[in-house]
Amino acid sequence: MTRFDDLFTFDENHPLIFTQLDFWIFFLLVLAIFSYIHKYKLTRSIFLFVASLFFYFKTSGLLVLLLFSSIVINYFIGKGVWNTNSQIKKKGFVTLSVLFNVLTLGYFKYAYFFTESFNKMFHTKHEVFNVFAQMGNSVFGEGSFVDYIVLPVGVSFFTFQSISYVVDIYRKEVSPVKNFFDYAFFVSFFPQLVAGPIVRARDFIPQISQPYKLNHTDFSWSIIQIVKGFIKKIVLADYIAIHFIDKVVDAPEAFPGFISILAMWGYSLQIYGDFSGYTDIAIGVSRLMGFRLLENFNSPYNAISVADFWRRWHKSLGSWLRDYLYIPLGGNRSGGIGTYIATMVILIFMIFITQWYWLLFIYLGLLIAYIGISLIFPGFKKYVHRDLNLLITMVIGGLWHGASENFVIWGAMNGAALIFYNHWRKISPYENSSTLMTRFWRILITFNFITFTRIWFRLEDDGAPVNMLNQIWYHFDLNTDTFNTLMLGFDTALYVMIFGYILHWLPSKLKDFGERKFTSFPMIIQSILVAIMLIIIYQAFSDTFKPFVYFQF
Repeated sequence: MTRFDDLFTFDENHPLIFTQLDFWIFFLLVLAIFSYIHKYKLTRSIFLFVASLFFYFKTSGLLVLLLFSSIVINYFIGKGVWNTNSQIKKKGFVTLSVLFNVLTLGYFKYAYFFTESFNKMFHTKHEVFNVFAQMGNSVFGEGSFVDYIVLPVGVSFFTFQSISYVVDIYRKEVSPVKNFFDYAFFVSFFPQLVAGPIVRARDFIPQISQPYKLNHTDFSWSIIQIVKGFIKKIVLADYIAIHFIDKVVDAPEAFPGFISILAMWGYSLQIYGDFSGYTDIAIGVSRLMGFRLLENFNSPYNAISVADFWRRWHKSLGSWLRDYLYIPLGGNRSGGIGTYIATMVILIFMIFITQWYWLLFIYLGLLIAYIGISLIFPGFKKYVHRDLNLLITMVIGGLWHGASENFVIWGAMNGAALIFYNHWRKISPYENSSTLMTRFWRILITFNFITFTRIWFRLEDDGAPVNMLNQIWYHFDLNTDTFNTLMLGFDTALYVMIFGYILHWLPSKLKDFGERKFTSFPMIIQSILVAIMLIIIYQAFSDTFKPFVYFQF
């Protein structure tokens, strides 16, 4: 097979992603054509939609048909919401959109999870049958689709975008796009298609009709974001993952518990560098094409509370869950039948999937306690609704990340921490303190709690988090031998970790000053600085392929 043939075939081992040279060849070609057609709004929407479909094909193969089908169906549902004057019909269309997108997400992401859980609980032997693969093979030929269900890259992102589009039309926050290709371009825009950030219709669609503009400042800023994203992904995330974290986390029993703690601190840096690195590149690439994506991370490890952390981390998902789940359930004001139905569904769900019965007893005990207190003190009822809504949102957010009881536990732990903080801050003597020492220990506690919960996020196998915790508790072993083991095997990775956290904790004013200074330099100076950074990045590049973490979500 020739190099030219490779361009038009799908290879799951060589997806078209930011860290591959093929992507940048693809992007430069797209940008060159875009520079000639950008004045013709419909033509550029069609072109970018086709380019995005090609990008998705190179990432997920024939699953591009799922993306296309989702775009077509949600486009006509959105038109249906707008064109009818009947509130009942509008709600019907919205319900149809939610059901279609949630069932699509559920089928491809959770079919095996729920089937295995059902089989364990009821001692059955049901098997998942991929009906879409059978239909596809009958149309495109035997072997075109594999028999098992493959998780489409980015399915969680484009289904959430589709839901928000239809709901925003129903709420009259946006008008429908003028034509199909504008909508198709909005959903499939390739820089953010497979790993976010989640783009809202009200933020992006108005830009489609705007003329293309790219001045020196925007160009320089875009280059900064792209280079910054590469440093985060390749130097910080991939290097410490390959040379330290993966070795320890995949076999924690082989290392002292102290080293496991360091590995989890490293994992917090890895997942931040990986995901925020992707969104930095996506934002920079988008700006080069004249489209602005909103910031997705804001120095999350500077957070002084769990609530502050979730305002800074994956902001597009957090705002989506707030606007389309938490607030519709009643938010912090009230609760209705939806709150109680969702609470019971989660309780049944936890019984269904988990062997952690103590967790179920805690969940049920707290539920009974809340109801009992609200009966004695009616004014407390508003806190019951707020806390239940918050817990529901975080558990569903955990499940969104993956089909595993570990993700459910991770979401529940963060939800419980948010509930605790909401009550604690009312009586805390430190809540309004601005002293340096108070800020330091609040950041330290928040960071370590978030890192602790990520044991369930990183370790996929059931029971693996407990094994690591046992290793930490019973075999901590902080001594000279442990230190020697650490420095002999992982010294460079540790230095990179320290460097990464120093960069992260630099004052925002200093970072902003550096960006402004770079944009003020002549193009030749910028080119030299970028070349130096690329050489440094190349030195950290590994032969081991590390896909972006959030591709699996």
